[in-house]
Amino acid sequence: MNPSKQSLVDPHAQPRAFLTQLYQAAVARAMPLHGMAGHLPTPPKGRTVVIGAGKAAGSMAQALEALWPADAPLEGMVVTRYHHTPPRPAGLAQRIEVVEASHPVPDAAGLAAAQRILQMVQGLSADDLVLCLISGGGSSLLTLPAEGLSFEDKQAINQALLNSGANIGEMNCVRKHLSRIKGGRLAAACAPAQVVTLTISDVPGDDPSVIASGPTVPDDTTCADALSILERYRIDIPSAVRDMLVKGELETPKSGHPLFAGHSVQMIATPQQSLQAAADLARSAGLQAYILSDEMEGESREVGKVHAALARAVAHRGQPFAKPCVILSGGETTVTVRPVPAGQVRGKGGRAGEFCLGLALALQGQSGVWALAADTDGIDGMEENAGAFVAPDALARAQALDMKAAQYLDRNDAYGFFQALGDLVISGPTHTNVNDFRAVLIL
Repeated sequence: MNPSKQSLVDPHAQPRAFLTQLYQAAVARAMPLHGMAGHLPTPPKGRTVVIGAGKAAGSMAQALEALWPADAPLEGMVVTRYHHTPPRPAGLAQRIEVVEASHPVPDAAGLAAAQRILQMVQGLSADDLVLCLISGGGSSLLTLPAEGLSFEDKQAINQALLNSGANIGEMNCVRKHLSRIKGGRLAAACAPAQVVTLTISDVPGDDPSVIASGPTVPDDTTCADALSILERYRIDIPSAVRDMLVKGELETPKSGHPLFAGHSVQMIATPQQSLQAAADLARSAGLQAYILSDEMEGESREVGKVHAALARAVAHRGQPFAKPCVILSGGETTVTVRPVPAGQVRGKGGRAGEFCLGLALALQGQSGVWALAADTDGIDGMEENAGAFVAPDALARAQALDMKAAQYLDRNDAYGFFQALGDLVISGPTHTNVNDFRAVLIL
């Protein structure tokens, strides 16, 4: 529910409900219909072909259908994550096909979608327009391996990157150089049509070349960069592909390349805008709100410790902020999947849950501090939860259940920990994605 259409709860009386409303405000600000209208070009003389990929691709397609002139031609296809196609509003005619595929590890459906999209933009003219709808998650959903790389190899490399602790920029650098569609190559396939990319940012710094691995924008990373990342994280690739990277044979089109002449990129939603919406709501409840950054990266558990140290300083000394207040941050942290300790079973969970578990351990039951961390797409990792809550009594309740929080963290099992406490945040797919949302409330 949009928090603007419900009464704002008292943060002192209902801290969990209040944090939920902040999360809802952040998500609502990132919905495509909110930001798309002011960025649409005029219909062209020729065809308008819509392509795209990402967790928000389905809702972006619906927003475009609602905003595009009813008498202007519109056709095309986008691919989104399984179960992320939003319900169709009554009376809205469907003109753009929406297909679903796997995330975060690619599957055959994503491969077929990429092949179809590449085929759709063949043979266009200078009178035609391509509208490319891009949001986070598109790297996995739009996959077409480079020549010499099997689909199974691409899946294995993708999974290894996810487990390695590499940040999103590093992962997407590799993905771009091992693809026939990413890193500007899709734009090349659209020539000579005009290309307008409408994007929702889920990456620190809002760099469009990183969002979904930048299929329609220049890529200034190199084969050497990709090779260095693979070596740094000890990720195996076929020797023939490694040789092509060494020789620069998988290079991507760079800034200044004539194929990008006349193309444009329009950012319709960003993490900072969503954090600002949450901050505005908090201030309307009489709290001071502080946005640390929308570009935070690093190990989720370590970022949790840093937030805990800041919250404890505020709680004990009123520095650097006076309480009551809420501290907000965004970005994309990482989780390095560690070897499972002897006698323990590998856990489940994602970045937001691991942040919360690291935060809870570092807070050590600090009174007056509550927190929520969640992915704005509604899915934290591979489970059904968006993230988790942290309450002052979280560790005490875990101890009463004979649960050792540190052991859960050791086996990357934040999901199991917060599920047992009843502290998961479950929103369902939100149909947008501006990445991590974190709010720490100090009363």
